[in-house]
Amino acid sequence: MSGAASGAASGAEGGAPLRVGLAGLGTVGGGVARLLTQNAALIAARAGRKVVLTAVSARDRARDRGVDLGGVAWEADPAALAARPDVDVVVEVIGGSEGPGRAVVEAALAQGRAVVTANKALLAHHGAALAAMAEAAGLALRFEAAVAGGIPIVKALSEGLAANRVARVYGVLNGTCNYILTEMARSGRDYAAVLAEAQAKGYAEADPSFDVGGVDAGHKLALLATLAFGCAPDFDGVSLEGIERVSLADIAHADELGYRVKLLGVARRAGDGVERAVRPCLVRADSAIGQLDGVTNAVVVEADPLGTAVFEGPGAGAGATASAVVADLIDIARGACGPAFGVPTATLTHPGAGAAPTAAHYLRLSLQDRPGALAEVAQDLGLEGVSIRAMRQHDHPGCGGATVLIVTHACARAALDRALARIAASPVALAEPVALRIEDV
Repeated sequence: MSGAASGAASGAEGGAPLRVGLAGLGTVGGGVARLLTQNAALIAARAGRKVVLTAVSARDRARDRGVDLGGVAWEADPAALAARPDVDVVVEVIGGSEGPGRAVVEAALAQGRAVVTANKALLAHHGAALAAMAEAAGLALRFEAAVAGGIPIVKALSEGLAANRVARVYGVLNGTCNYILTEMARSGRDYAAVLAEAQAKGYAEADPSFDVGGVDAGHKLALLATLAFGCAPDFDGVSLEGIERVSLADIAHADELGYRVKLLGVARRAGDGVERAVRPCLVRADSAIGQLDGVTNAVVVEADPLGTAVFEGPGAGAGATASAVVADLIDIARGACGPAFGVPTATLTHPGAGAAPTAAHYLRLSLQDRPGALAEVAQDLGLEGVSIRAMRQHDHPGCGGATVLIVTHACARAALDRALARIAASPVALAEPVALRIEDV
């Protein structure tokens, strides 16, 4: 056991405080500092000793964070926190897969300091290497705040459900996207208008591509897949599709058919691999995921022998994320020091390709309103083995066109894409077909 690890253990017995160096004082970092101060007595009672903030690093020392930092040491270089003799554990809430966020975590582990991070991007890209560093040094590397904010899904998968074999883990992992889709459905406003509102309320960044393009959810899904299936974090293997192309028409038509449109992250066993995909899907309107509104996140775990468990709560924000960070600090104060991903790093496998299983799909086609058009579409689908379960037509008098909605039986997406390419190239098509997977939830 390393000196830092043994020190943490003896501190838990002798009552010495756990001393924290905090890298980053933005929304999350400020929330962590406030929580450590405001709930100090409660945290000490539950940790078995005090957890105290001794040093911080941030770009703007003069900014008011709503907490008294007068007695806390400052470092201009975040990585310098790792070398301070009055720091036992470094909390990294800077963010980013590279740059100072990565530097401070690597420096902390190299200097024998435990790490708590909220940095999903860092772990999705470099998690296996960082976990190996921590494991070799006998240090804790904790990241509850990196996945679904205040929802304790990391601990649930790595500890509470450790005896279960997980078949599928999925959920709404990005509050920005869920807010946009919820408001489009509720208000009838289009994507651009609701996105602008989300930005005005602080739910979306000025450049929202990280959220609406599925990248943020993809980072979280890569970590969920590792926890659920014991595969190394592999963000590059996650299939990403955002919500930019989801239209009001699709949301309204989905509602007609008894569905809601949600951006889902799904990881499941598929053959010899693990499928990992983030994409807009149709889900039953009466399901737990279908009923999820606003910026709330939810994660569903299907496992044996447990069955199905649903975890729901705020996925972002100062309070929710700080709660998860400090929960990890309490565990470290108690002496917790297991493998970061619940299993030894050496046992992590490559997730493989994990082709998606067959599924029903929703199709929206804009066709010429003429005899034989639907027959041509049915023929193109049939040539690829795609059968129609249900169909509706909305005529548009005066423009010579019609919107045709189709729900298919379960089919392979590759076969469906070939059929849709044939339909798009045919004379009856007036626009590019839209296809959304119907996820069984």
